[in-house]
Amino acid sequence: MTVERNPSNSAATGTALVTGASSGIGEATVRALRTQGWTVYAVARRAERLERLAEQTGAIALAADVSNQQHVEQLAEQATGVDTLVNCAGGARGADYLAEAQDDDWEFMFQANVMGTMRLTRALLPQLRRVRGTILNVTSTAALASYEGGSGYNAAKAAQRALTQALRLEEVEHGIRVIEVLPGLVATEEFALRRLGSADAAAGVYAGVAEPLTGADVAEVIRYAVSLPHHINLDEIVMRPQAQAANHKLIRAQESGK
Repeated sequence: MTVERNPSNSAATGTALVTGASSGIGEATVRALRTQGWTVYAVARRAERLERLAEQTGAIALAADVSNQQHVEQLAEQATGVDTLVNCAGGARGADYLAEAQDDDWEFMFQANVMGTMRLTRALLPQLRRVRGTILNVTSTAALASYEGGSGYNAAKAAQRALTQALRLEEVEHGIRVIEVLPGLVATEEFALRRLGSADAAAGVYAGVAEPLTGADVAEVIRYAVSLPHHINLDEIVMRPQAQAANHKLIRAQESGK
């Protein structure tokens, strides 16, 4: 595959499809790739937000729900020339212990994080094989260590991680590079709010943490990973704020004594 170069920084550019592009990490990834000169298809359910993003960045807006097979088939037809797929779409819902688990919450999390990733990846694999492309899946450190009240999200992200690992083994002979980015605590405008349902509860997730990661932080790592020469595969990248040494070890201001 012929790879174009951006003369300003000599980083590789191409044509990417980014899901979850209406907010958070997905939106930030669209902006980061467009700044470097990539052609970007921005995919999410909320058409108005996508159109605004397209006006601001020059991305190509494609409103779709990746958990819907018909939408996925349409995306595969519309998004021509894709050599890089970035699966950012996902999310958490609820913080119930397993004893109180809600079927609807688990169904949402598996559809958004696992089934959506599988369906879109499956649909684009023929194209990605032809160009020896790249697939990057954004999972979570929740896939590495479980915690109380997180069983549904832990299970969904662990499944997405397992999918990613198997995909790397299955597609290496086709020249496809498969990358996993596993963020820890990331402060975005919607993730905790959607999960917990109230602004106060969402604010509590980040309270006292000096510098949680931002969507732009994760997007910069994604941009770097997919822009490297194709023979370099960053199999998995775990990233956390400095204040978070592990999932269970998070320093907050009131804990530090400062």
